[in-house]
Amino acid sequence: MSLIINKPWERPEQHWVDGAGGKLEIKPERRPASYEVFDARNNTKRVHDLALVNTIRDRVDAWRADGWPGVTIVTRKLLEHWHDQEARQHPFYFCQLEAIETLIWWIEGAEAYKQGIAIPGDGGAWERLCNKMATGTGKTTVMAMIITWQVLNAQTYPKRNKDFSRAVFIVAPGLTVRERLQVLLPSEGSYYDEFNLCPSEALRQKLNQAEVLIENWHTLMPLKEQERSVVKKGRESDEAFTRRVLGKLAAHKDIIVINDEAHHAYRKPPEVKISKKAAAEQGIDLDEATRWIEGLDRIHKTRRIQRCFDLSATPFAPTGKTSTEIALFDWIMSDFGLNDAIEAGLVKTPRVVVRDDAVPDAKTLRSKLYHIYRDPSVSEDLNRAKAEPHEALPKLVQDAYTLLGADWRETRARWREAGHHSPPVMLTVCNRTETAARIENYFNKGDAHWPELHAPDRTLRVDSKVLEKAEIGETSSSDKDYDARLKEIIDAADLPETRRQQLVGLKKEELLREIVDNVGKRGAAGQDLQNVISVAMLSEGWDAKNVTHIMGLRAFTSQLLCEQVVGRGLRRVSYDTDENGLFLPEYVNVFGVPLSISETGEGGEAPPPPKPTTQIEVVPDRADLELRWPNVLRVEAVVKPELAIDWIKVQPLVLDPARTPISAELAPALGGATDIGKVTAIDLEKLPDGFRLQRLIFQAARKAFAELSHGFFGTQEYLAAQLVRIVEAFLNSDRLDIPSLFHSDPLRRRILIALNIDLVVQHVLSNVTEQNTERLTPVYDEENPIGATGLMRTWYTTKPCFPTSKSHISHLVGDSAWEGHATNIFEKREDVLAYAKNDHLNFQIYYMWAGSRRRYVPDFLVRLAGGTILALEIKGTDSPQNKAKRDALNEWVKATNAAGGFGRWAWDVAFKPGEVQDIILKHATAVETAN
Repeated sequence: MSLIINKPWERPEQHWVDGAGGKLEIKPERRPASYEVFDARNNTKRVHDLALVNTIRDRVDAWRADGWPGVTIVTRKLLEHWHDQEARQHPFYFCQLEAIETLIWWIEGAEAYKQGIAIPGDGGAWERLCNKMATGTGKTTVMAMIITWQVLNAQTYPKRNKDFSRAVFIVAPGLTVRERLQVLLPSEGSYYDEFNLCPSEALRQKLNQAEVLIENWHTLMPLKEQERSVVKKGRESDEAFTRRVLGKLAAHKDIIVINDEAHHAYRKPPEVKISKKAAAEQGIDLDEATRWIEGLDRIHKTRRIQRCFDLSATPFAPTGKTSTEIALFDWIMSDFGLNDAIEAGLVKTPRVVVRDDAVPDAKTLRSKLYHIYRDPSVSEDLNRAKAEPHEALPKLVQDAYTLLGADWRETRARWREAGHHSPPVMLTVCNRTETAARIENYFNKGDAHWPELHAPDRTLRVDSKVLEKAEIGETSSSDKDYDARLKEIIDAADLPETRRQQLVGLKKEELLREIVDNVGKRGAAGQDLQNVISVAMLSEGWDAKNVTHIMGLRAFTSQLLCEQVVGRGLRRVSYDTDENGLFLPEYVNVFGVPLSISETGEGGEAPPPPKPTTQIEVVPDRADLELRWPNVLRVEAVVKPELAIDWIKVQPLVLDPARTPISAELAPALGGATDIGKVTAIDLEKLPDGFRLQRLIFQAARKAFAELSHGFFGTQEYLAAQLVRIVEAFLNSDRLDIPSLFHSDPLRRRILIALNIDLVVQHVLSNVTEQNTERLTPVYDEENPIGATGLMRTWYTTKPCFPTSKSHISHLVGDSAWEGHATNIFEKREDVLAYAKNDHLNFQIYYMWAGSRRRYVPDFLVRLAGGTILALEIKGTDSPQNKAKRDALNEWVKATNAAGGFGRWAWDVAFKPGEVQDIILKHATAVETAN
């Protein structure tokens, strides 16, 4: 039985509740925002509702249903664009839209929807607003939405500086997260492009004016005074601090702050007393949290922080009590927790041990594998400060590894059969460094039961001290043995030699970060790791998708702490859906972490192996296969005066070479006599550059323009363009009669035309008439007028792919068997010169349907031997909407051909696979016949 019961793109309408007999039952309503206090010691659980969040949910639902009253025009465009499910490959999750809508509602929404609601602060001088979102639900995308909304409004409404700002300061908890957040800089390849956040190219260009600064929280630390400095400068002033931290951003006031993983940043109330040791057990760094806020306070004094947006899966501050959840941030406005994420399939489903065939825990009657560290024999042993790496692990721990390892082996075998490039990863979270060293020894020295886990060059023990230094860019104390271990991992990895040399040359702190940050990523330092052992929970931002098994060997005093640990294995591998539109379930198997969420009923299938991905990219060596097109915003019907010429009635113009000298000889003359012995020649045939055909065409058109420009009713530019086309057609037609000797010699022909240019112009103008015609005129995207296959960004897919040879794109992604059939035809036919599937190319046609403007993406672009570029659609069925799409495509083709400059275009649609061959033959033959 799967726990996934809600579609990820829709508002949740049902949730699981505890039922009779310990089984889960579905309740047909949205899960209320709440948190659980789960006492592992006494085996009790209680639920506390987040009353403010639930009230805000109802208000935002009503506000959304009424059409977002109160928002600016820019915000409305953004909301409509973000809700448009056709605007991007994958629609936004409901939780992402709800998070950004809640913030917009609070700042822009009509007051009637906010009556009686107050958002508590943290005791500071600036406002904080928090979105609580489970790991893996897309917080970084929400940050990009916040920036887009704020910056575009600030650009449009500069006087509303209390609501909007184009100066954004993003604070991260470490270098790992900071580097991942570089996608928030408004540059090419950013999230703004990847998720198509701007409804128009003009707004996207405006977004480039955003001032975005991303820094590690350590930047907010005060400068250390130079102990041996001769000149005592004293404490750094707030102004100097602000200039140092903000850099170019210091030129702005009323900035907004985005705190990523905001549970690291809280203002410690004076009445709360908690020791550093107690905080560390809860995964909290007191110095980090308070310094983070103190630094922002100093910035507020000098530049004003308009408001701060907090994002976190676990936004709570420590209190010193066992149940730390009661310290959840008071300013949480929206909540999409782990339960919600599991029910929507946004993350893997954690599976914990519910029973085994050994004697259970005496107090809770649960399996001892559910919370391994709680067993006295384990906690006492693993808490010894001077335990040596070679000492044996407690039996319960070894038994747990044998069981978890058996399941890991089966998963590894399935992944290998599926052709996946990286193995599944087993992650262990320990209580202290001595325990981590013992576990590393247990695997590397061969004590583990399963031989597949005896792999030193695939096992990484994360040295917390080295990683902490790496996270702030500092150097740790020397440890040659650990340095050597890291290099062994690199030496054993299947990497290109140049990449290997780059990695080996890094300092140990940089190398550790490079390995940890890239676990399971192809071509990276951590691609071959299968076993990761760490103290605490690794750094936030660790987004390895191939974690399938987790072992917890530390104390767990809260459910939020459990969620943080399990969160390291929650990211999905694939996003395939079933016939009902629900994500297919994926699992992470967990030992020793007492998470109250569990998969009930039958065991279910093991974690599915991730599908191998294919890199779809432009092949530079195939530049000759590039396809180009105009980016047309709309097609307008324009009535214009047009020059017409009836070629049937045009009489031939005969140019007589006997009347046109093309060379001359000169001799000195004196008194009427010439010296024939000193003849020199001027021969136009020796000056070919002066008689290029294009030059002659423009020269004739210029003369004709001078004759007609005064009496033409259209624009002069349009007149000139028409004259160029008519003159060119005449010079290349059989209406220009030139003797065969000159006709067969192109240079002589051009010289003859040049010397009779006035005659040619007079002849053409005598046959030209002016008439009014309706023409389809394309209106181009001024910011991005030309599209091309060469502009496609590299992307990845798990779908079946066909390698290509006649396409500028490396592979064709097979969304249907028909497309695979069409590809085979394109590759085999000689009259197909180049083709591309319109996937990630942004070739689109705009059309109207049901009163709104839609986007239509034809399936293929095909260049035929005759020069035609064919926009080909493959449809199994027809409908009125599909007909509207074709009508728009037909107008686009006519307008593009009329405008010129992009070759000759045609379109067609195949309703049956067998029609593809006939369509290609028809369009290729039609061109040949026309020629």
